[in-house]
Amino acid sequence: MHLHRALALVTIMSSLAGGHAQAPLTPEKTIPLPGVHGRIDHMAFDPRHDRLFVAALGTDAVAVLDLNSGAVVHTITGLAEPQGIGFDPDHNRLWVANGRDGSVRIYDAQTFQPLRTIPLGDDADNIRRDAATGHMLVGYGSGAIATFDADAKQLANVKLDAHPESFQLDPAAPRVFVNLPDAHKIAVLDGTKSAVIATWSTGDARANFPMALDPPDNRLFVVCRHPAVLLVLDTASGNLIQKLPTVGDSDDLFYDSALKRIYVSGGEGAISVYQQQDRDHYSQLAEIKTTPGARTSLFVPTLNRLFLAVREQSGKSAAIEIFRAAK
Repeated sequence: MHLHRALALVTIMSSLAGGHAQAPLTPEKTIPLPGVHGRIDHMAFDPRHDRLFVAALGTDAVAVLDLNSGAVVHTITGLAEPQGIGFDPDHNRLWVANGRDGSVRIYDAQTFQPLRTIPLGDDADNIRRDAATGHMLVGYGSGAIATFDADAKQLANVKLDAHPESFQLDPAAPRVFVNLPDAHKIAVLDGTKSAVIATWSTGDARANFPMALDPPDNRLFVVCRHPAVLLVLDTASGNLIQKLPTVGDSDDLFYDSALKRIYVSGGEGAISVYQQQDRDHYSQLAEIKTTPGARTSLFVPTLNRLFLAVREQSGKSAAIEIFRAAK
């Protein structure tokens, strides 16, 4: 951790300890992940049954957690480096993107029986569901995003300049914002035309992996790893509004619209929290110490909870640590 950030963290934590403020994220519970080894990737939430799906990439499995009992209730095995997970609540189906064989495997989320496999060919990664249409979007390969209907019929395939990492759908307009770290830019897709309509450079910042969106304020949040910075962009023009230092080795980023906060989880061993003053001004509120290597997370607004994936290390089993967002 850089010296100025370390000093800032000491100041923030001293203030919190002195009772001047409440920590924006409070540790609440830890759910062990027995048998999960190596890297853990992204997660998805089932709101009807309070279940969390965790991509145990290093174990070639998906762990299914019951949040009420605090236990793993099922494990889907035989996968091929699961990376992205998408949950379709309307049809109770789980979509799992696999990096090693490039497949997307669809399961019945009640019985966990396999329903269909889509062979995309290479490095199937992030998955997003369009809540308005029910369509599933999957990033894959050396540069493409494929769109499917709920029955896995392919509707579109948009070619990109590089492999897509995190991407976000704008509910206010048929647009998709896509991080292309190998190309050092962000692509903007027209969802209706299924075409790239703009590209924005990340400037001197590289390795733009996580992304989040604030549609009402027309703001896009992107974290780059080299250097570790949070970029705030205008979604209409792509103009840079603000650049802030953040935790290193980040792989997930979320915007809390209720509290106007940004959460960045990083493998450097912290969650950086930012507060929005107005749509053009943001400041670091706190940096919550976590386990080194814990870089993937999921924020669920309806639960007001942030779920952090912690790898197995130093004799401790893998786990999901749950934080409550506080006012």
